[in-house]
Amino acid sequence: MNVTSSVMISMARRFEVRPERVFEAWVKPELMKKWLFTSEATNKAVNNELRVGGKWEIVDQREGVEYRAAGEYQEVREPHKLVFTFEMPQFSEATDIIRVTISEVRDAAEMLFTQEIVVPHEEGWNDEDVNKALEEYGAQTEKGWALMFDRLKQLVEKHN
Repeated sequence: MNVTSSVMISMARRFEVRPERVFEAWVKPELMKKWLFTSEATNKAVNNELRVGGKWEIVDQREGVEYRAAGEYQEVREPHKLVFTFEMPQFSEATDIIRVTISEVRDAAEMLFTQEIVVPHEEGWNDEDVNKALEEYGAQTEKGWALMFDRLKQLVEKHN
């Protein structure tokens, strides 16, 4: 049995558009391709089956290597909430949980994003190693999402 720990990251963003616009960017393949994971230039395939139990997938290709992000929807409440699993099988067997809540606040959309990141332990790790890994996974994941959310903001506010 593999030993794991988890770390939770939480991020909030405000978009000067209606919540429906942000929700659509999370679920419409033609919009997902433009900001989610990397960019439209490298995202080669985007599939999305928006329903509880439905699968989503993005295949990104960089320098001849394919990277796959995928998961399954656990909750869908259009246009305000998504809960889904997140996996990157080429890096880990771990399954993270992502929650996205989008609220309307003063003619804008406020998005709260959380990700529970599962961190597999390496053999021989002590408590210090575990804590260091949790910090690194959290910081790296937050940095990646921050870049994606910048692209998301540009996308949804572009024609505003």
